[in-house]
Amino acid sequence: MTTHYDPAAPAEETHAPGGGNGGPPPAAPPADHHHHHHGQHGQHGQHGQHGQHGHHGQHGQSGGSRLGRPWRGRPEDPGWVRPAFLGLLLATAVLYLYNLSASGYANSFYSAAVQAGSQSWKALFFGSLDAGNAITVDKPPAALWPMALAVRIFGLSSWSVLVPEVLMGVGTVAVVYAAVRRRFSPAAGLIAGAVLALTPVAALMFRFNNPDALLALLMSVTCYFVVRALEDGRTKWLVWAGVAVGFAFLAKTLQAFLILPPLALVYGVCAPVRLRRRLGQLALATLAIVVSGGWWVAVVELWPASSRPYIGGSQNNSFLELTFGYNGLGRLNGEETGSVGGGGGGGMGGGSQWGETGWDRMFNSEIGGQISWLLPAALILLVAGLVATRRAGRTDAARASFLVWGGSLVTTAAVFSYMAGIFHQYYTVALAPYLAAVVGMGAAALWERRERLWASLALAAAVTATAAWGYVLLNRTPAYLPWLKWLVLVGGLAAALGLVFAGRLDRRALFAAAGLGLVASLAAPTAYTLSTVSEGHSGSIVTAGPSGASMMGGPGGGGGRGGFPGGGFPGGGNAAPGQGQTQGQGQSGPGGGGGGGFPGGGTAPGQNGQNGQAPNSQAPNSQAPNGRSNQNGAAGEGGGMAGGMGGGGGMGGLLNGAEVGSEAKKLLETDAGSYTWAAAAIGSQNAASYQLSTGDPVMAIGGFNGTDPSPTLAQFKEYVAEGEIHYFIGGGTGGGTGGDDSGTASQITSWVEAHFKEVTAGSATFYDLKQPTD
Repeated sequence: MTTHYDPAAPAEETHAPGGGNGGPPPAAPPADHHHHHHGQHGQHGQHGQHGQHGHHGQHGQSGGSRLGRPWRGRPEDPGWVRPAFLGLLLATAVLYLYNLSASGYANSFYSAAVQAGSQSWKALFFGSLDAGNAITVDKPPAALWPMALAVRIFGLSSWSVLVPEVLMGVGTVAVVYAAVRRRFSPAAGLIAGAVLALTPVAALMFRFNNPDALLALLMSVTCYFVVRALEDGRTKWLVWAGVAVGFAFLAKTLQAFLILPPLALVYGVCAPVRLRRRLGQLALATLAIVVSGGWWVAVVELWPASSRPYIGGSQNNSFLELTFGYNGLGRLNGEETGSVGGGGGGGMGGGSQWGETGWDRMFNSEIGGQISWLLPAALILLVAGLVATRRAGRTDAARASFLVWGGSLVTTAAVFSYMAGIFHQYYTVALAPYLAAVVGMGAAALWERRERLWASLALAAAVTATAAWGYVLLNRTPAYLPWLKWLVLVGGLAAALGLVFAGRLDRRALFAAAGLGLVASLAAPTAYTLSTVSEGHSGSIVTAGPSGASMMGGPGGGGGRGGFPGGGFPGGGNAAPGQGQTQGQGQSGPGGGGGGGFPGGGTAPGQNGQNGQAPNSQAPNSQAPNGRSNQNGAAGEGGGMAGGMGGGGGMGGLLNGAEVGSEAKKLLETDAGSYTWAAAAIGSQNAASYQLSTGDPVMAIGGFNGTDPSPTLAQFKEYVAEGEIHYFIGGGTGGGTGGDDSGTASQITSWVEAHFKEVTAGSATFYDLKQPTD
């Protein structure tokens, strides 16, 4: 059948990549390679401009054909391709939108900043936690911008905050599909997209408002553009890749740079242009990174500190210090000044207060159920794909695709495995696009070579490894669908046996074995994904899958949940907020006594016996639990964090915000418009809860951990003297209070308690800064 040039397609899609610098052309041309052009063989008559019978006249396809192309797809595609792709995107959207409001405002820390950005353009630009612009979140603001704009348009709600994240997830699936489909086949792209959509941690984070969703999307876009550049050597694709990395930096700082070494190396070696041009293109891409990521940094650093918010997470009000310290090298070596525990790192191997490090970290009980279901298969398929393309020329685009996505996967996984600083399970969503792409490409490459014994054995090995590892992961939660592990194991082994003989089976048996292998491989992560979307998630530490699927353990502590010294969370409990079987924990109100554990005292979540509630009672489905609910949404086990939690949220409001009662809400809303801040609270999560509940700015003293020196005691006294703050919220805590009397938060707390009238509203304690006691 003759194929024809499509003038609606980009020019580079009409030619196979050249073998620049004298290299041979790719071993396998791209799926969209066209062999004939206008007028060849006399195919195009004078009426060809009407696009009849698939022919093209002088001016290409008619407007009707152009409009129909999004639904029909490429002319050379089978009819099922575009409907299947659109169906994949629709199914992903429906899956991720299901039960979305159960998470309330998800991470109230970021939701408060979104709310502030919807009220103040200055807060939007800087990423301020409050519209009064006292302090920013501890990340750059790019991830907040889509949500804040949505809230400006649609008003504050769970959906307006979280739907932009869902759209990022759908977009990431589309980008991965497009990248894999270009060089391999539509089926390969569909497999890659399905693997990504059904990865449990992806289903978690594309329904959550942390920066990781935007980061995953932009990293996928980066790889896509690099693959395009490797096809034809055009500078524009590499520059666009640099732009994507720059904006990814504005989402989550240096994590965006993890994949730069493999990408630069692959392009420097494999691009189809001369070496000098390659080096020049890489220099331009680097410039694009600096410009697209550095413009905001330059504005912040040059802006007078007195007229902008304090940079949250830094110790000297510098974004550069935040980038290279707390959010940079500190994440690798554990020396994170200002973090929980004061930055005593655990080194690059063995244990740290954030869990065990080592080559097997992605497979252990903390991380495995989040991301690793198809990780063994991906590694097998990556090696097999490189073997399959070993004899291709330097510029072979198929091999380059394996190196781009596989290099990104291996590099990121290696860094995650050995970083000794703050590490949470949901960080692994960054691996999901790379893993999915490698699986799709590897499966397609081996399927095309299935008549060769080594290829059929490699396919069988990938399915066997997936089935065996799925059984192991499911066996870690034996009460969860106990029959599923056997279905996965038996079905996977049966499919693998059939794939061993793929070269000899008839068509029906062959496709039966392949279909069974695909179902067995995706069954377990699909179950975990369905469990994830059926429950609400909120707070700072969230995990995917059913209850108990991700057991955190600190050094020396088997079975501890918190990743803190001793194997549990401070205070002797072993249930972390937002994790485990008791994630429907209720939250006590601010205030309260108690001692031990984290400084500041207070009541543990769940001890008051209330049902778990979202930090903001006004959120849709306000009964959404903090963390992740158990089946009946009841309170978690009391005493799980007994002693040592103040402010009502996990770790004294450090990980989850406080429940805001109606009396406290009414008190803060009274005459709030007369003040810059309706109240001030220790720690960002406590402040965020009250701000989301009232809609009025609440100052977060000390930032997220309560350890930032902002504001100083002198500055706070000045704010009070000028009548800018109405109330001080008692009972909050953070790393800067308690035993460290020199901390700013502790100094402010002591001064307020000594000089202002105490007011009680429900179970919450406030200090009226307009009524001094002396």
